[in-house]
Amino acid sequence: MKTSNLTLASKVMLLIVGLLFIASLFMPLWRIELDAPQYPEGLTLQLHANKIAGDVDIINGLNHYIGMATLHTENFFEFTILPYIFGAFALIALVLIFVNNRKAVLGFLVTYVLFIILSAIDFYRWNYEYGHNLDPNAAIIVPGMAYQPPLIGFKQLLNFGAFSIPDTGGWLLAGAGLLLALIVLKEFKFKKTV
Repeated sequence: MKTSNLTLASKVMLLIVGLLFIASLFMPLWRIELDAPQYPEGLTLQLHANKIAGDVDIINGLNHYIGMATLHTENFFEFTILPYIFGAFALIALVLIFVNNRKAVLGFLVTYVLFIILSAIDFYRWNYEYGHNLDPNAAIIVPGMAYQPPLIGFKQLLNFGAFSIPDTGGWLLAGAGLLLALIVLKEFKFKKTV
């Protein structure tokens, strides 16, 4: 007879996964760093689960010259729902400890991977819109130029270097995903039949 119960180690990892989701609510998830000769200290835009932070006012002032829309937390519905999504993920991880079923953990991992894919598509979409939908009456117009920062990695935008990477909360979410994958691998590959 096959058992679908989780090992104690998997339950402990699920507890850690839940705590990582909770901790990510209080830390920036993503950052876009801008470097240019006129800003040797650099400028940073930080995306939290519920707000945009960092050098937002300075970046909005610069964006005005090239015709980009200004960035405001209230313009993005994502900042309204993300805290609830991460809270639900934390709750699911903790409930799975008591559900004690490896197939349920696999379902959670698949759901989380789909969430990451949809989030990346959404982030790309709003980077694209902000970088391409420019005011035709802007003070600085470079024909054919778009100012879309990279989804991840580095991109040169005129005299600004834009570097887009996960921030502390993003690494916590990556850790939660890796732990979930490890639980699934451990439970499905190494689980012995009873």
